[in-house]
Amino acid sequence: MSEQAAGAAPSPEAPRVPLSTIAREWGRIGCIGFGGPPAHIALLRKLCVEDRQWLPPEDFEDGLAACNLLPGPASTQLAIFCAWRIRGAVGAVLGGVCFIVPGLVIILGLAALFLSPRPVGWIAGVAAGAGAAVPAVAVAAAAGLTGASWRRAGASRPAHGRWIGYLAAGGAAAATIGPWLVLVLAACGLAEVAVRTPRGRRRPDPGPSGPSRLPAGLLPLAAAVPAAAGLLAVAWEGFKVGALSYGGGFVIIPLMQRDAVHTYHWMTAGQFLSAVALGQVTPGPVVQTVAVVGYAAAGVGGGLLAALVAFSPSFLFVLAGGRYFDRLRASAAVQAFLTGAGPAAIGAIAGAAIPLALALVHLWQLGVLALAAAWLLGVRRGVVTAIVGAAGLGVLAFLAGAPVG
Repeated sequence: MSEQAAGAAPSPEAPRVPLSTIAREWGRIGCIGFGGPPAHIALLRKLCVEDRQWLPPEDFEDGLAACNLLPGPASTQLAIFCAWRIRGAVGAVLGGVCFIVPGLVIILGLAALFLSPRPVGWIAGVAAGAGAAVPAVAVAAAAGLTGASWRRAGASRPAHGRWIGYLAAGGAAAATIGPWLVLVLAACGLAEVAVRTPRGRRRPDPGPSGPSRLPAGLLPLAAAVPAAAGLLAVAWEGFKVGALSYGGGFVIIPLMQRDAVHTYHWMTAGQFLSAVALGQVTPGPVVQTVAVVGYAAAGVGGGLLAALVAFSPSFLFVLAGGRYFDRLRASAAVQAFLTGAGPAAIGAIAGAAIPLALALVHLWQLGVLALAAAWLLGVRRGVVTAIVGAAGLGVLAFLAGAPVG
């Protein structure tokens, strides 16, 4: 690790990067960051480490590892962290906002088109086709996370047995009790903490609050808030996405689907599929799917509220805890929690494919789903091309006279 640790604020001797540069460069990444977290990480590394040499490579990697230990959108947290390291709190806020806003504007504009009560025929075809690929995208996302999580569990048979149990619990929860998934993720994480903590050290080591503590303190809230309605419910959806989701952007789907479609009736099942597809093909964080749900609930104001609540924890985590990121990585309790919550989140992502597939209403959509699955899982191509291709097939289906509404 370099002389300036990953958790340290900028040193007085470090060159001060102009705020205009941060606004321009982070905004550029927010505009061209198609492809989700892998693309965002690559763009940030190229900018901060390779091209401008603002951060040493080891510091960037340590920051990325710490962000992956936090709930919420890791690539957004990394963007905020990098800006914080080179220009402090003001830079972090500016960089994070410029990273988020371009995709947010685009996705809210598209939401107005796709969620129109009577969309133009070809737009309905795009929505139906792109939505048909989403269950396959969920399965592919889960498959991509499985290998690293399995290795993280350890080499022992009991550890792998628990891993399978957590995976199954997450999958069953996503397929049946989606809005309550956070309770299952927390339970799996805390169960692994209990298993891995020696009996003489059941109390967590003192230190900054981390993922191993956050869910436990919020369990009563998680059980109470879903009964609310209106803007409070929109804010709760954003909070779940930003502060209680582990395992990548796709784990937000089971957290939102049942609430958005069945509990509050903000949108139809087909519209929710479109919302997920929009989150995948627009630049910026995948988590911005929550803005489409907020838009369906309460228009532009609801979309902005959902996004504000969803992204606020990322800013708070970095601004309040960035200097402690090295301690977060070293915490045995945090590592144990994620060893349990991780496979549960992967199971939840895969399990979400079941209600998503059941939301398909036209026979031709099953053919699109099969092609998308072959593209993603067979030849292992990208998510954006899969959804764009599926959208094109939806337009062709509309032109051929197939039902798309």
